[in-house]
Amino acid sequence: MPRHAITSRTLLLRRLALFILALLLLGTSGCATDQKVMAAAEGAQQELKPAVMDDPQLQAYLQSVGERIIQTAMAMDKEGFGPKSHTKSKEDNSWMFSDKMRFYLVNSKTLNAFTTGGDYMYIYNELFLNCKSEDELAAVMAHEYAHVYARHVKSGMDRNVGQNVGTGVVAVGTGVVSLLLGGGLSSSVSNAETAGSATAKAGKFVGMGFTRGDEDEADALGFAFYTRAGWDPHHFADFFKHMIAAGYDGTPEMFSDHPKLSARVANTDKRVAQLPADAVNYRKPPIANPQQFAALQQRSTQLAKSLPNDQAVKKAQAMLAAFPSCVSPNDHPAARK
Repeated sequence: MPRHAITSRTLLLRRLALFILALLLLGTSGCATDQKVMAAAEGAQQELKPAVMDDPQLQAYLQSVGERIIQTAMAMDKEGFGPKSHTKSKEDNSWMFSDKMRFYLVNSKTLNAFTTGGDYMYIYNELFLNCKSEDELAAVMAHEYAHVYARHVKSGMDRNVGQNVGTGVVAVGTGVVSLLLGGGLSSSVSNAETAGSATAKAGKFVGMGFTRGDEDEADALGFAFYTRAGWDPHHFADFFKHMIAAGYDGTPEMFSDHPKLSARVANTDKRVAQLPADAVNYRKPPIANPQQFAALQQRSTQLAKSLPNDQAVKKAQAMLAAFPSCVSPNDHPAARK
């Protein structure tokens, strides 16, 4: 087949993908809906699935922590707690508390946690291994769920879809369009050889996915869920503190989509100080005590070594690495090398 024919076919596929993307996201109203976000998240999950660490014990533990957060959020929501996206939205919120909500541990050496919206939240194994306690893990998970609860993926889609469609930001992998909606940008890789460069470009672009306001709101909501669910509020910011000590807080806030880690610690201290006196009654034992937590981390370390590293896994891992960081400013020390 002539080279120019291949180029023309590729261009046609890209234009077709762009058209499909526009129809999916804009629809007739030009606004995203919960259904559109959930459909896009489902598509992303299918491509990320090869990187999921499919271990019953690890999955059961992560889901237990997640369900404690979700059940608490549901109870608080019934009490009238919630952001404007709930009180003013005409859409049904019940899906956010269903048994379909899933927290997945994914095999990635990127220090991150992220949600594509809908039913899926991802905790990266590198982050899990860097948590020094269940409190730290639960704080990150509560933050991720808060993004779903506040419909931040949906609002990000509404902010960015016009720009992304207008500039043709789309990637096509073997004829499949994958929407990874952390920042409204679709990202896909066609094969293992192109995965690195494609996702590196995607990662730089979608770094402004969640706004600074989104991240602060997710911290505030996550703190409320975390505290009411029974974990120690004084440890909510521990993971941030460890990241500061590791050198992750050098980017000036004006150049980042996140509040500085030091600001997030200070904001947490204010929230702790504002807790009612009876907040001590919220406290519950952790799901895993320190010895059990360490054993789970050891299990995940061994499992990560034994998982196959075929093309599908490499592709999924590359896509995971392209997501913007949801736990720190875009100032990872490794990215500066």
